[in-house]
Amino acid sequence: MQELYKITGVVVHGENRGKSLGFPTANIRLGVKIPEGIYAGSVAVNGKIYYAASFIGSAKTFQQTDIKLESYLFDFSGDLYGKSIIVRLYKKIRDNKEFASVEELVARMHKDTEEIREFLVKNQ
Repeated sequence: MQELYKITGVVVHGENRGKSLGFPTANIRLGVKIPEGIYAGSVAVNGKIYYAASFIGSAKTFQQTDIKLESYLFDFSGDLYGKSIIVRLYKKIRDNKEFASVEELVARMHKDTEEIREFLVKNQ
């Protein structure tokens, strides 16, 4: 698969919001400008590659303005804090947007991850 972007970084602590919403994410500092949105991608950790849904942008639903990169690794459990990871983004699924409620956001996150899984499996 052709990658649009490749970002390497060390996983840092976020606000644990993803975990509380059922989508724990690996957060790394974003040193380059990438268009905000949800991306189908992969994350390499210790030589193993996981499919992932990655978010780049500000958490508009929570009135935040800082731009971040968060990746939800499919079929992964464990602690990534302090580990170096490589995030590859293959396709932008949608733009970043503000949702009317947390429930609406979570429902969309479920839909996004299904769409991303389908895309990645079909194009592997």
